[in-house]
Amino acid sequence: MEIAKEAVAGGADWIEIGTPLIKSEGMNAIRTMRKAFPDRTILADMKTVDTGAMEVEMAAKAGADVVIVLGSADDSTVLDALRSAHKYGVRLMADLISAPDPVKRAVELEALGVDYVNVHVGIDQQMVGKDPISVLMEISEKVSVQLAVAGGLDVESAAQAVKAGARIVIVGGNITRSDNVTEAAMKIRKSVDSPDSVNIRSRETVDQEIREIFKEVSTSNISDAMHRKGAMKGIHPLVRGKMVGPAITVQSFPGDWAKTVEAIDLAKPGDVIVIYNESKDVACWGGLATLSSLNKGIAGVVIEGAVRDIDEVENLGLPIYTSNTVPNAGDPKGFGEINAEITCGGQTVKPGDYIIGDESGVVVVPKERAYELARRAKEVNKTEKRLFDEIRRGGTLSEILELKKWEKH
Repeated sequence: MEIAKEAVAGGADWIEIGTPLIKSEGMNAIRTMRKAFPDRTILADMKTVDTGAMEVEMAAKAGADVVIVLGSADDSTVLDALRSAHKYGVRLMADLISAPDPVKRAVELEALGVDYVNVHVGIDQQMVGKDPISVLMEISEKVSVQLAVAGGLDVESAAQAVKAGARIVIVGGNITRSDNVTEAAMKIRKSVDSPDSVNIRSRETVDQEIREIFKEVSTSNISDAMHRKGAMKGIHPLVRGKMVGPAITVQSFPGDWAKTVEAIDLAKPGDVIVIYNESKDVACWGGLATLSSLNKGIAGVVIEGAVRDIDEVENLGLPIYTSNTVPNAGDPKGFGEINAEITCGGQTVKPGDYIIGDESGVVVVPKERAYELARRAKEVNKTEKRLFDEIRRGGTLSEILELKKWEKH
């Protein structure tokens, strides 16, 4: 309710009752919003796939103005939903989320007579890099039905959506998870009203985008996005500083520091050297190796093992995370491997996996899921900002999350 009030204050025309909220609270969510916002359009995202007439009737009687049916539902379901919508004086929106051929289906849905077609890329699809704008552009050339668009939209993509033919711009997390909902809604409102005034940045490479997101979020956010996994055990910041980059892995033996420093020569700028050394009592890293790493532009070092020359290392400032410090080192014998799969801090690390370190510790993100998990961590970060805002207003974390309501029984 509070989010809805703030979004309306920022210029939102419609209020969507999302599918998870409907599943949680049922039609009472619609009734509550209808009563609170009599002058706003209420959209019920039922995602109906069967019993079209019944579910449209439920939403309409609860106070919805627009009801969503799944675009990939059978034609019989869509037509029955339409009959019910006409009977109860509401409009029907068909949602193309996960439709196998969205362009073809949009044409068919227009022919069936729906009021709106929603070009929608779902949250899970957004996490792996899909966005709705390119599909929207293609669909807008084939149909004349009013088009809505949804899926991770922000100020820039909302402007792009309007230019691509959208009449309705549906924004979720970039408003509802903001720590200032009204301000976030106002920015989107301005973008939608004046799309030509929005500066559209050129797209970064995937690696650049991954790195930028990981720099914005915390290791705690990332671990949450990985369902509490990925964190190294027993590895702590020695030289504090944010560290993000793909891994160069090193497996070495007690006191043998040859492979650990040879890895510096193989590393590219922005890489993180991750070392497993069997001994915590003999250092495999020190001041000279740290200075060499700075010369190569290495982002940081993680060592399950020991570091020495702590005063030099701290003065040089390269982020280093380790499990121990000692004064003595071994000899460079050359045993071990570079860029093999290793275990460090209890986590499997493969060459190229993303390594992120901050004050809380180090997490390992598998390279094949790095983009997805970066995006999910960003959503976790947004949620936390919103929770901080609500706690600052006087609530407690337990109250805001309704922990007792959602505990297992």
